[in-house]
Amino acid sequence: MQPIIPFEPVRRDAIPTKGDWMPQIKWDGVRMLTYFDRDGVHLFNRKRHERTMQYPELLNIHEYCSGSSAILDGEIIALGADGKPSFHNVMRRDGVRRADRVPLAQQSVAITYMVFDILYLNGEWLTKRPYRERMEMLGKVLQAHPNVQMVTTHDDANALFNVVKEYGMEGIVLKRSDSPYVIGGKSDLWIKVKNYQDLIAVIGGFTLDASNTVNALLLGQYDARGRLWYIGHTGTGKLTKQEWRAMTQWLTPHVTGTRPFVNEPERHRDANWVTIKFTVKIQFAEWTPGGTLRQPSIQAVVDVPAQRCVFDEQAPARP
Repeated sequence: MQPIIPFEPVRRDAIPTKGDWMPQIKWDGVRMLTYFDRDGVHLFNRKRHERTMQYPELLNIHEYCSGSSAILDGEIIALGADGKPSFHNVMRRDGVRRADRVPLAQQSVAITYMVFDILYLNGEWLTKRPYRERMEMLGKVLQAHPNVQMVTTHDDANALFNVVKEYGMEGIVLKRSDSPYVIGGKSDLWIKVKNYQDLIAVIGGFTLDASNTVNALLLGQYDARGRLWYIGHTGTGKLTKQEWRAMTQWLTPHVTGTRPFVNEPERHRDANWVTIKFTVKIQFAEWTPGGTLRQPSIQAVVDVPAQRCVFDEQAPARP
């Protein structure tokens, strides 16, 4: 089986009032598709990068799926100390690049595969069938497993969103009950309504504390003309002291004398500029009128090419 680009929801600010929608929690994890046929089990993320090695808990698919061949779509999550999904924690698993480190990662970070769709079953593509029917088929073939759960569909989207807000979770996804699965597509047949905002930003610079350890990152995103704009700095978030030290080791060899941003950051005097290479996931409250992030915090270092860090429709317009 060749990996596909999964169907993506469109962001909306409000829950729709018309139509037959199936509301679900939006899990703050890593999108993952599981492919199973006579050649074995393989896991690929949304960018079609293989992640089979990182999640050995999911390789014995007969423990949780009764089909003879299948493609499952879902989100791999890991819980934080507060019991909520932690993107930072799941990236500790997803970021493992050496097989000998996987057993230790398994011990330190438990994962759950939240499955919300089935695209292929027993030699037949199901993508043209309505979502409600696909979910019914998924419920018949998915079996109880300590690391796998079927995503629950709720009746009341507004009540679900209120619960998500109360617990400080990412948001909800609403899927039209009659929607097909559009491979490689993005459509308002699936929409996401977020409790808070997040984005992927490039690291354009950093500042150091008294011990010469990175203590804040200067962040940027590209506009449609390929210009990199400074959008804020942050030294808060999920990174541990050890990860800040690792960040120092990563960034120091890439220091350059040239400011990468077209605009001047407010913290430019003590900044160390770097060649654009690393990217991070940032959670924030809102965009300011001046085009910077309010209350940004670092969730994790991510493996996303810098060129993909572009402004979306939520960002203020640039001159």
